[in-house]
Amino acid sequence: AIISRVTKEQICAIKKALPKDASLQINSKARTMIIKMKNLKVERTGGKIGILTAGTSDIPVAEEAKIIAEEMGCEVVTAYDVGVAGVHRLLSPLKEMITKDVDAVIVVAGREGALPTVVAGMIDLSVIAVPTSIGYGFGEKGVSALMAMLQSCSLGLAVVNIDGGIAAGAIATMIANRVAKFRKNGSRQDKV
Repeated sequence: AIISRVTKEQICAIKKALPKDASLQINSKARTMIIKMKNLKVERTGGKIGILTAGTSDIPVAEEAKIIAEEMGCEVVTAYDVGVAGVHRLLSPLKEMITKDVDAVIVVAGREGALPTVVAGMIDLSVIAVPTSIGYGFGEKGVSALMAMLQSCSLGLAVVNIDGGIAAGAIATMIANRVAKFRKNGSRQDKV
């Protein structure tokens, strides 16, 4: 079980009720808990996902996506704080993700939400954009970022809801695991 957005009180209650044959992992950055049987091992699928954040404030949402992807069997490559305010910081992480042959990239950004459009314009991979509720003033609470991402002119960009790290992780993983399946077994054309 994966439980997101947990509070300290909820963590305490779950710890008390946890069966002896279960293990508990807590990711405080992502505010997420993972409960599983102690003998359960996540099988690696061969799927690979890249996750980028514009700023450090976007990391908790990115970490949610990372947890989902890893628990669904994917390898995850991350680079945080590579936003358009210093776009030169983006080049090396993108090169690493392309070199490692990731299957999809999640881009998490608040404020004006420009990073996913930039990334989608630079690479030929599926990009899942996640607006965060970071920001203030006109378009606060992620509204400005969401609107910008929905109106992006870069192709290959899909958008999830504000602070939707869990959804982005699931979508990217479904893409990556399907790609990995055909990478291992040969293309569908070969089977027909």
